[in-house]
Amino acid sequence: MMRCDDSAQEWTEQDCKYMAEALRLAANGLYSSDPNPRVGCVLVAGGEIVGKGWHVRAGQAHAEVNALAEAGLRSQGATAYVTLEPCSHQGRTGPCADALIKAGVAGVVIGMKDPNPLVAGNGVRRLVDANISVRVGLLSEQANALNPGFIKRMSSGRPFVRIKMAMSLDGRTAMASGESQWITGPHARADVQRLRARSSVVLTGSGTVLSDNPAMTVRDSELRSNDGILRQPIRAVFDWRGKLSGDEQFFNDSAKVLHFCGVADKKMPAWVESIPLSFDGDMPCLDDVMLVLAKHECNEVLVEAGAVMTGAFIAQQCWDELVVYMAPKLMGSRARPLFDLGLDSMNEAHGLKLTETRMVGDDLRLTYVPAR
Repeated sequence: MMRCDDSAQEWTEQDCKYMAEALRLAANGLYSSDPNPRVGCVLVAGGEIVGKGWHVRAGQAHAEVNALAEAGLRSQGATAYVTLEPCSHQGRTGPCADALIKAGVAGVVIGMKDPNPLVAGNGVRRLVDANISVRVGLLSEQANALNPGFIKRMSSGRPFVRIKMAMSLDGRTAMASGESQWITGPHARADVQRLRARSSVVLTGSGTVLSDNPAMTVRDSELRSNDGILRQPIRAVFDWRGKLSGDEQFFNDSAKVLHFCGVADKKMPAWVESIPLSFDGDMPCLDDVMLVLAKHECNEVLVEAGAVMTGAFIAQQCWDELVVYMAPKLMGSRARPLFDLGLDSMNEAHGLKLTETRMVGDDLRLTYVPAR
């Protein structure tokens, strides 16, 4: 027997092998399953995998149903390895717990319980009541890592906030004139495409829209899901001083756009939803913005903004992860800083914890979480 996670449960090497495969399958939905969680399922009978499935897109079959369809009659008496507790409620599709019971599986091994209040243990209870063996907690840390936004939204009512920044070695993000293209190389820019593709919403400020005229869409065709669709995240912009006209490239298609404004009286394209902001001093109250995004079923927020807006996220402690791409360049003391924080003493400094360091082309990618 071997222990492959932090729970008190003992797991065999085969258990870990099958759950690892379910986790790999779940990752296929990284860019497509939003706002639903990324889930994978493996059915095992007679020591071999008889069915595999993952959740591709909201409104389509869940991982368990896809695995059962592949297994057919071989699911009778099989063990299901699923990364997230099978759902127990009727949504756009039926309860997966009921599908497993109807198929006649003998056991279910679960990576983690579902934090969704509509499930939250009910799926496990339904399986146990049907005399199915249930074990929970296999590779739970990896299962959690698949869905940081879904877990946070379901447990706290707020999305997971990831801030992305690009800087020179001396911590500068743009020249004094505002020129910033391109600090990083093509590999780092491709990596940012992947961050966008996995996000529910990409959020920026009016200054970035006016200075860079970005589309902030996902453009990498390699990020299409297995059904050939390239999902575009919602785009959102802070414009409380009313500087944007609605004619900028940021607004130039009919994809969903959220316009956070001072007052919702400016004419915007029909597909743009204008939302009045509340304020915390001179800056928007970001916690209120997160509540709005959660109501729009946003799991992961990617902040791509300038020093003022990102500084507000840091100052209001409204962030979960910071991804910094450091380019091998020096831009000089007159260039613009990474954050506008206005700190005066060391005891005001914000502590960070480094969780990952890796090279992306010629640039260094640093990932941090709050030290708290």
